[in-house]
Amino acid sequence: MGLRGYAMAAGFVAVSTTIGHLMAPRWGTSAVDLVFLPAVIAAAVFAGMGPALLAAVASALAYNYYFTAPFHTFVIHHPADVVTVVVLFLVALVTSQLAASIRSEAQLAERHAERNATIAGFARQLLSSAREPEIAAIAVTELSRLFECNAILLVNRPEPRMIAASSPGLALNPSDIAIAALVAATAEPAGRGISRGTAIEWQFYPIIAADQTIAVAGLARDDGMPAVVHDKRSLLTNLLDQAALAFERARLESEARDFTALRERDQVRSSLLSSIGSDLDPAVAAIAHSVDSLRRSGRSDKEVVAEIGAQAVRLKRYLANLADLSPVDSTGPIEAGGLSIDLFRRSVTRNGEEVHLTPKEFAVLAELAKHPGRVLSHAHLLRTAWGPAQEKQSEYLRVAIRNLRNKLEASPGQPKLILNEPAVGYRLKI
Repeated sequence: MGLRGYAMAAGFVAVSTTIGHLMAPRWGTSAVDLVFLPAVIAAAVFAGMGPALLAAVASALAYNYYFTAPFHTFVIHHPADVVTVVVLFLVALVTSQLAASIRSEAQLAERHAERNATIAGFARQLLSSAREPEIAAIAVTELSRLFECNAILLVNRPEPRMIAASSPGLALNPSDIAIAALVAATAEPAGRGISRGTAIEWQFYPIIAADQTIAVAGLARDDGMPAVVHDKRSLLTNLLDQAALAFERARLESEARDFTALRERDQVRSSLLSSIGSDLDPAVAAIAHSVDSLRRSGRSDKEVVAEIGAQAVRLKRYLANLADLSPVDSTGPIEAGGLSIDLFRRSVTRNGEEVHLTPKEFAVLAELAKHPGRVLSHAHLLRTAWGPAQEKQSEYLRVAIRNLRNKLEASPGQPKLILNEPAVGYRLKI
């Protein structure tokens, strides 16, 4: 409150002095000292500790100056008056401290209530969305509003990439991206007002879920000042924790949707492959039998009969290869070199210990496990894990394979489980 609080305290003492002047001619000065206590309490309640101390000192001096003999001096002749002034000062001092303490506790409780309301409102906003882009957009909008600054959100896949911004046109320079990558790697905040030696405008904070940095939030002000001061970082940390929970919820829901789609796709594939044996095999066998009959009769063109026979044999071989692509039973775990891959429960264990994989890493491993020993092309794995639009993004697959080897292989540099067939694809060795 500043000077206004001290002026308020002086005004309360002045009012008490006026009341004392009205009381003294009728009832004497013995009870006037009690009139100053409400002024001290009011100063403590409305203005705080400093103004309350000023009110305590001013009350003692005013009582001494106006209501103890000799009047209008700060000299005291009677010992009883000395005791009165001292007791008045001590009582006023203790009262001011108690009242100021109560006021501080009330202000602290009010701030906590405001912070809890802010966090609850932020969480409610995030609950309205179930997909990562929507959650990121809501998060940057709310962070920008609460801290009155620009806000962005980045993910580290495989390098820092902006997925949401509070306003269009926000961009990061190479130094900003380098600091964001450092925050993602160390899970420690950095930037303007946080780390020494950083000349960037942004503050970057990690968003952590399951002991892993899943995203990085960036905040910056247009005037160059730090976006989040020290006493606001606790609130920001709580808000980012809520964002992490929302991202984790979205990830689990996405995995559930992918798992449902995968099972439905496998069911359709199994149905199609089973229909090959019941529908196409007899037709191909009938063609082959007719070719043999024509060949024995000797009345048909030998070259035409030979070509039809060759094509029938080739078609039969293709059907046999398609039947071999039927996925393994997804209800039981697949064992491979110390690994246990449970496609039904979407879990992977290595030597009995569970291994955490990202959704894309698991999708690649699951597709390899469904066709053990068979080489699957780069395009096939990319189409399965990332979708048809990403069939040519071979870098995505290389990053996923590298991460799988680091997590699953005893010696990632000399893989024995996930083997590479140069210029073709990968296979899982059982």
